[in-house]
Amino acid sequence: MKITEIHLYSHQLPVKNGPYKMANAEVWSLDTTLVRIVTDTGLVGWGETCPVGPTYQPQHALGARAALIEMAQGLIGANPLHPLLLRRRMDGLLNGHRYAKAAIDIAAYDLLGKATGLRVADLLGGAVTERVPSYYASGVGAPDEIARIAAEKMAEGYPRMQVKIGGRPVEVDIEVLRKVWEVIRDSGMRLAADGNRGLPTRDALRLSRECPDIPFIMEQPCNTLEEIAAIRSQVHHGIYMDENGEDLATVIRAVGQGLVDGFGMKVTRIGGLHAMATFRDICEARTLPHTCDDAWGGDIINAACTHIGATVSPRLMEGVWLAAPYVEGNYDSKNGIRIEGGHIKLPEGPGLGVVPDEGIFGAPIASFG
Repeated sequence: MKITEIHLYSHQLPVKNGPYKMANAEVWSLDTTLVRIVTDTGLVGWGETCPVGPTYQPQHALGARAALIEMAQGLIGANPLHPLLLRRRMDGLLNGHRYAKAAIDIAAYDLLGKATGLRVADLLGGAVTERVPSYYASGVGAPDEIARIAAEKMAEGYPRMQVKIGGRPVEVDIEVLRKVWEVIRDSGMRLAADGNRGLPTRDALRLSRECPDIPFIMEQPCNTLEEIAAIRSQVHHGIYMDENGEDLATVIRAVGQGLVDGFGMKVTRIGGLHAMATFRDICEARTLPHTCDDAWGGDIINAACTHIGATVSPRLMEGVWLAAPYVEGNYDSKNGIRIEGGHIKLPEGPGLGVVPDEGIFGAPIASFG
């Protein structure tokens, strides 16, 4: 099988009841990039990458498309059924830009599944569940409002609640955590406080010291690995790395040095499903819990996250976060990815199990082949 055509699409995903607030950003609408790969057999594979604006991490939508345009012509003629060789070919065409290469990687796994009749989860080692746990992430908000949301999501069946913090006086964040804990105490719902790099070490230490009775994990409280290392031995709560986990080398460093107790990991950030499976196995070797998320996106990214999430050891699975509750509609009206009862049904069809209606994306912004 050979790649004969590559088409790139831009698509807007407005945020329902926006903006979605994080410590360092407000999100009103996301510009997602979709990749459609056509092969000489007639099979088609889909990939997607959707950075959360230009400030969440050193990635942005125009950068993704520039990187894909840089590589695309050099991928014509490649065999998409060999994800490892395809990744090496992309590395030979462009240094870095894993988040853009991830869209090609996801499309390749979609094609591999369609060619073999297997689901992506089976290609990645095998699903341990058909009902993948999700979690809900609130934006930064007022204490009573976030507590109300926590109660609502607990009632819906979410097994985990992530509360966004940072970008404001730490006293407010402390009050938020206390009010949320009052709501979910004794429910079994797990709690994460996600700083999105927004806390100075001073505030991260205070947050932990003033809430010793609340069993939350601190997700990416500070901006750098060095800051996390500085507070590591002083906090009373587990620390998960998110935004700093840029690549497998950084993951290995953090694990080897004992800097973290788990990870919030994004499929496109680390380079796609091939790299994500390696990350999963590193975490399992060191018994480190983690999520299988992405920054944002639609059905293609949602399906990719769900498939890899279904392969994670249940005791280490912190959930699959999807942007689905925050955006309207699906690319695939029949098999689109949805969260029901706080969990996600693993798609049944071959490959990703979703087939987008490409008409909703309009004409390609670039085509190769």
